[in-house]
Amino acid sequence: MLWIAWGSLSLAAFVSCIAAYLGYAMGKRARVRDWLVVVSALFAILSALLAVASQTSLEQNGLSPVYAIVLSSIFAISFGGPFTELVFRLAAKNDVELQKEESDPSPLRGGLWIGLLERTAIVGSLWAGWPEGIAVVLAVKGLGRFSELKNHRAAEQFILGTFASGLVAAGSYGLGLLFT
Repeated sequence: MLWIAWGSLSLAAFVSCIAAYLGYAMGKRARVRDWLVVVSALFAILSALLAVASQTSLEQNGLSPVYAIVLSSIFAISFGGPFTELVFRLAAKNDVELQKEESDPSPLRGGLWIGLLERTAIVGSLWAGWPEGIAVVLAVKGLGRFSELKNHRAAEQFILGTFASGLVAAGSYGLGLLFT
């Protein structure tokens, strides 16, 4: 059963990489990406449930914990961007001002790269056994965006993006812990 859990986690990481590849999609591609995010999340949940149900250590199966670290990190980094975009879209669904605009509604620039680096730093500091690194990452991010947060929409997007990205990174770490 542990091998099925590994396969589910591998599929979750693969599907999330495809969703991340679609990037800032609009229209039909955005709906496809949203479905890929949901499918990836379902594979991750299935993987977690099967890993808990098997309750077998990796060393008994001959697998190195490095695989769990690498796979959960790839999942965190690739799943976080599309998931955060889905959260933004759901939060702005009833925002009439946002729907009227034709161009990119994002008041914060560079969010894709900042999110990638944020998730990498969070999951990396957790795997390194240094949870205090999360505070450092969030402090640096807050200081870097401080002047832009006077705009109400930018502040809302900053909070939603930070929470979504941080939760994905921490959840992926927890998922990886089930396999070590």
